[in-house]
Amino acid sequence: QVQLVESGGALVQAGGSLRLSCAASGRTFSTYVTAWFRQAPRKEREFVAVISWSGGSTVYADSVNGRFTISRDNAKNTVDLQMNSLKPEDTATYYCAVRSGDDLWTMSSQYPYWGQGTQVTVSS
Repeated sequence: QVQLVESGGALVQAGGSLRLSCAASGRTFSTYVTAWFRQAPRKEREFVAVISWSGGSTVYADSVNGRFTISRDNAKNTVDLQMNSLKPEDTATYYCAVRSGDDLWTMSSQYPYWGQGTQVTVSS
């Protein structure tokens, strides 16, 4: 079992930056694939980015590629999401999620463990 806590969400102007962090409990965190998803009001949860357990492989949604960067520090049990050039359409609640294994799944149904989310609001 792993517990996840997201932080770093805030209100920011368009063009600004934020850094989200996902802190995990459990000594096995370094073996988990970790992903970020987001959900805007009245919309389905969507994939944002995923990172392998080693940090050596990443995948991004087309909508954030080139603007967002996912990274991890297994010694600190954290996975961060650096978000630059933010747009109003990035407004959402951001969730981190983990799964065991090596595959970098982009479907939320493949992730059994989730945090409670952190709110990001981008004003125009």
